[in-house]
Parts: sequence; C-alpha cells; structure tokens
Amino acid sequence: MPTFIVLGKFTQEGITKIKESPQRLGAARKVTKSIGGEIKEFYYTMGQYDFVAITEGPSNEAIMQALFTICSVGAVRTETLVAVPAEKAAAEIIKKLP
Repeated sequence: MPTFIVLGKFTQEGITKIKESPQRLGAARKVTKSIGGEIKEFYYTMGQYDFVAITEGPSNEAIMQALFTICSVGAVRTETLVAVPAEKAAAEIIKKLP
C-alpha cells in the first residue's frame, strides 16, 4: 500500500481550540480507515509544521478524499508527500538509471 507523509499546520481555529486536537486526531483516524487507509504514526512537531503523520492508503485519490474531509472541518491545513521506500522501490528505480 502506498505511503504518504502528511505535513500539517493548525489554522487559527485549530490553535484556538487546541484542546480538541486529540479528538480531531481520533476522527482523522476514522476517516482514513473509512477509505481503506491508516495513520501509522503521528507526531506533534515544533518548527515550520505543527504535526507530521505517516499514512498509508490504497491510492492518491483515496488519500486526497480523506484529506479533503479532514481539512474541511477547518482546524488544519496539510501538505502531502508521496513516500517511496529507499530499500524497495527507490533502489529498483535507481538501478534502471542510465
């Protein structure tokens, strides 16, 4: 299953209601599960982003659907990266380079 790295920032509403963050994370896990995916790891961070999630999903489109649903609540905004494992797919890609 494809892996995605989700970088997130709280909106003004999200930071104003920061005490609701654990419940919002629980809801995000349910949304992700509903599309056949899973939030494998979640970290609150300091710096440019407020949190990082390592997520798996069946497709780019499924993860996009989940993120649209999660972000529509208005508490967070995300930037998502498709992750390719170095020891598997990336190594195969590199072997094929001229």
